[in-house]
Amino acid sequence: MQTNPDSPAIANLLLVEDDVRLAALTQDYLQQQGFHVVVIHHGNDAVNAVKQITPDVLILDIMLPGMDGLEICRQIRPWFSNPVLMLTARDEDLDEIIGLELGADDYVTKPVQPRVLLARINALLRRRQLQRVIASSDKTILKQIRIGQLQINQATRDVYLNQQSIILTTNEFELLWLLAQHPGEILSRDQILSSLRGIDYDGLDRWVDIRISHLRHKLGDDPQQPFRIKTIWGKGYLFVQDAWG
Repeated sequence: MQTNPDSPAIANLLLVEDDVRLAALTQDYLQQQGFHVVVIHHGNDAVNAVKQITPDVLILDIMLPGMDGLEICRQIRPWFSNPVLMLTARDEDLDEIIGLELGADDYVTKPVQPRVLLARINALLRRRQLQRVIASSDKTILKQIRIGQLQINQATRDVYLNQQSIILTTNEFELLWLLAQHPGEILSRDQILSSLRGIDYDGLDRWVDIRISHLRHKLGDDPQQPFRIKTIWGKGYLFVQDAWG
């Protein structure tokens, strides 16, 4: 068996895909890369399979018989914290957005290119490993950012604005932490995607835009005329240092 040097030893993947031939080809390819892959074909079996297997990455097709991928993602997210990678057809732009809003970490368009799928899985696993290292690090060494009334603690993943706790998802926290590390600088979508997901911006990916929208909503920014996280058209996003009270 050929082992992929970028992947951790025997990472467990759960693939939920109703196309039997595609699922078999994907399973064979990923197992050749050193992963252990379990495949199920019906959406109604997915939630129990996630509970039983606790995969390191869940690869979830949106269009499934029985429960669809969006509903599966909605049901598991309150208790399943590992990455979810969604498979979506090219004409399902709305589903991509809904999937990200429900807690998916990434998506790949079908037909699936094996090397692209592999790269996205490895990027998700690297991010997960980094999160675990941070969580297990010495809690007396806290990495914190304080800008005005905004306080961000990387070790505990706590965010406070005007002394009020702000609840963020993992992706939202990582994006805020990145922006807050570069106040007054314009970060392009390519820079953000490269830092947080390990991929290049293809000109169409909405991942950054959706996360920015969520952050603005939770941080009291004006969605029509944002003053805390500004859009610099054609360049990227600007974290405004003096806009936090």
